[in-house]
Amino acid sequence: MRVLVTGGAGYIGSICAEELLNAGHDVTIYDDLSEGHRSAVDVRATFIPGKPNETDNILNAVEATRPDAIMHFAANALVGESMENPKKYFNNNVANGLKLLNAAIECGVKKFVFSSTCATYGPPDHVPMAEDIPQRPINPYGESKLMFEKILQWYQQIYGLEFVAFRYFNAAGASEKHGEHHRIETHLIPNVIKVALGQKPVCEIFGNDYPTPDGTCIRDYIHIVDLAQAHMLGLESGKKGFYNLGNGDGYSVREVIAACEKIVGKKIPIVERPRRPGDPPRLVASAKKAISELGWKPKFPKLEDIVQTAWDWHRSNPNGYPD
Repeated sequence: MRVLVTGGAGYIGSICAEELLNAGHDVTIYDDLSEGHRSAVDVRATFIPGKPNETDNILNAVEATRPDAIMHFAANALVGESMENPKKYFNNNVANGLKLLNAAIECGVKKFVFSSTCATYGPPDHVPMAEDIPQRPINPYGESKLMFEKILQWYQQIYGLEFVAFRYFNAAGASEKHGEHHRIETHLIPNVIKVALGQKPVCEIFGNDYPTPDGTCIRDYIHIVDLAQAHMLGLESGKKGFYNLGNGDGYSVREVIAACEKIVGKKIPIVERPRRPGDPPRLVASAKKAISELGWKPKFPKLEDIVQTAWDWHRSNPNGYPD
């Protein structure tokens, strides 16, 4: 298939593009490099420098590509920043996303795969979290993704655009070529690795008094290659709807740090901070729907395997991408 990957220079988009290319698909990457890296663009892909705020820039990219499907990863994704600058999130995640949808309709694209998030749910009433629990986002980031999900439903109903939306939990790990390098790093595993590499003095734990066995938050981690494989299954004709992507097991912050210590072979100094506003005590996915309907089966369910691939990539690329 001809697949247009927006945000294909970012962490998740670059690895999904890599897996698409490995599977023989024809990939074009559209990215403005505000969050992504030029050297993360697979050399086998065609690259279109994105300028989404320019009139018809997105439309021109879709017209030039004439894709069979679009995978949409381009978004701003920092919860804290969204609370400080909501207009940035609604402009990029909703308004620019709408430009992409309209271009897809105009150019006759039949399939749309959307990178959504468990942040659309907000604090859950219970875990594990299935796709039918109430969606009550508590920050503009989650709200912007939920708004786009609703737009997708109307575009499918009215225009016939078949879509799959994946609600991620905590993507982590690395492929052979690509890894996690954010200019502002908020994710736990790469921050622990930064300490192990001597790039940070300590690892921060935000909150130690949650109602969990060790007092720290519990999260569900999914290997980035498993996530990419789910996206390719979502390309199949007839597959549509919303799917959670996670392993169904939760690990506390302290358990993740301990797993990292085991892999890197050294003690990680920590400092405990107050809770961050809006952090639920426990977020764990039920991915039964993706397993049963898409035939998805994670190959890297163990936390140690996820950490090992992240450690291997960061050791080989201690400064991340050069650009």
